[in-house]
Amino acid sequence: MCRIAGILNSGQPMYNIEDIVINMCNLQKHGGPDDSGIYNATEDRLVLGNRRLSLLDLSNAGHMPMQYQDHYYITYNGEIYNYLELKRELTALGHHFTNHSDTEVILAAYSQWGSLSFSKLKGMFAFALWDNVEKELLLVRDAIGIKPIYYSTLSDNLFFASELRAFNAIPQFHEQNKKWPIYMMAYGHIPEPVSTLKEVKPLHKGCFLKYDLKKRNYSIQSFAHFSYSNEILNRNEAIENIKELLKDAVEEQLIADAPVAVFLSGGLDSGIIATIASTYKKENLNALSIYFEEKEYSEKKFQDLLIDKLECNSYQLLLKEEEFHRSFPSILESMDMPSCDGINTWFISKYAALNGFKAVLSGLGGDELFGGYPSFNRIAATNLLQQLPDFAKGFGKRSSSKKLSRLSYLKIEGIKGIYLFLRGHFNPFEIARQLGAYENEVWNTLNEMPTLLNVQHLENKNKVSWMEFNLYMQNQLLRDADVMSMIHGVEIRVPFLDNNLINYANKINPKVKYNGSFPKQFLIDTYVNQLPREIWERPKMGFSFPFAKWMINSEYIKNTISTNSEVLQYNYKKFMKGSLHWSQMMCLIILNHRKVL
Repeated sequence: MCRIAGILNSGQPMYNIEDIVINMCNLQKHGGPDDSGIYNATEDRLVLGNRRLSLLDLSNAGHMPMQYQDHYYITYNGEIYNYLELKRELTALGHHFTNHSDTEVILAAYSQWGSLSFSKLKGMFAFALWDNVEKELLLVRDAIGIKPIYYSTLSDNLFFASELRAFNAIPQFHEQNKKWPIYMMAYGHIPEPVSTLKEVKPLHKGCFLKYDLKKRNYSIQSFAHFSYSNEILNRNEAIENIKELLKDAVEEQLIADAPVAVFLSGGLDSGIIATIASTYKKENLNALSIYFEEKEYSEKKFQDLLIDKLECNSYQLLLKEEEFHRSFPSILESMDMPSCDGINTWFISKYAALNGFKAVLSGLGGDELFGGYPSFNRIAATNLLQQLPDFAKGFGKRSSSKKLSRLSYLKIEGIKGIYLFLRGHFNPFEIARQLGAYENEVWNTLNEMPTLLNVQHLENKNKVSWMEFNLYMQNQLLRDADVMSMIHGVEIRVPFLDNNLINYANKINPKVKYNGSFPKQFLIDTYVNQLPREIWERPKMGFSFPFAKWMINSEYIKNTISTNSEVLQYNYKKFMKGSLHWSQMMCLIILNHRKVL
């Protein structure tokens, strides 16, 4: 796991390009504290940079950028979980390897199969691969979009990096995208392909960008996507296959030459991952947990049930309010792109790093695939509301009720309107008022981006699964998990997002996959004999903190409010009265921190 950066075909002197790439890498040093490297192709005006977090082949043989046959060069961020299988196949085809890393396998695979090799890679990755013969640079991102890569083709050059903050090293990328605050206030995050910088955007998941230096142009192609079908109707067969696929995924993702742990929140998904991991780690499973003095938020009793059952090495952190207050300014600085969430991941990742863990397995993805969110039960009513005439949808836009005020979002057709109705933060009327903009401007901006697929043909709950997977998980959960873990030099692995498991889960008939008395009944039935009853019978809490209470007591927030606009002060009063959700208040604090409000 690493952080990467690079520049191709710049008109600047070569020594300037190298200095800029080094600076880009240093701005991401937190995500690659173990090693650094630079590759120069002087005649081609190319510089590739890397900051390395060593997890496989901890020796200098894993140094990056890495070359293969003096033909291919790579700077790479991620993990390829099936690299040993691919290595055996490539060895049989005559390839020779000089180290034990998965990086060299990517290079050999590309030399053998070209861009067809990308669909063979099972894991999470973002890399830049230079073909020194064909003079082509390829940027590649995994099929799920777990690892980020941002790029720009400004002035027919190519710039890229793992984090947006790396572009601060380049003066021409200092101009902000003036529309990003609108997206932030609507979504609570910045949805792809939007970014906070005018000339920079993320590469879409499951795609590769190929820059042809000879022709001085580029193209973007897709190499992977996921689709839904209803073909699997046998419930028992589906349960056994999911159990086997998840077992394989956990086993693969436990592979590392550095210490690995499992997040154990006390919920169903993390309990499943920990239970499976315990069969491979036996007596040396490491489990990380956070709990609170505030009993209504603490999951310690559920964590303890699993810890006792699994007999694992337990690392439990009592996170007190004082620590939140001390850390809050650092958390805001840690954000790459703004997000109203991710604070929980920041703390658990910091705790992982303090205990010497470089990689941690997470239960992220279970809710999206198997129906864990309230949105799965609200979709039928939402579809009916979307059929109301537009004038009726707009009646509640001034309402103090968050749900009623968001009804106007259903004016936006398709899944985007449904998502913003179910998960939106502020409605367009509120956004315009807060930002001093015209309401039509807000509507036009939100209608413009992101452009989403038409998924109206999908069965209702598969439609929600697509929505949560491609919007909430993609733009918020995965991005927060990556940035807030890597700021501490920790990698988060997500077995539920294994390629084979997703493909199979998407084939299970919705009547099989979502049916039951409990959310994620399918997963409960799959692991009912391996988990304590209290784990799957309990109400869903998510991975939440007592944010509202802590934010009310935050001196940082109080000082921020007292020295800022009337708009912010007005909203703070609403928050103090309980009529503004903590996540909405967090959104406003972030906007102020970014000098928007």
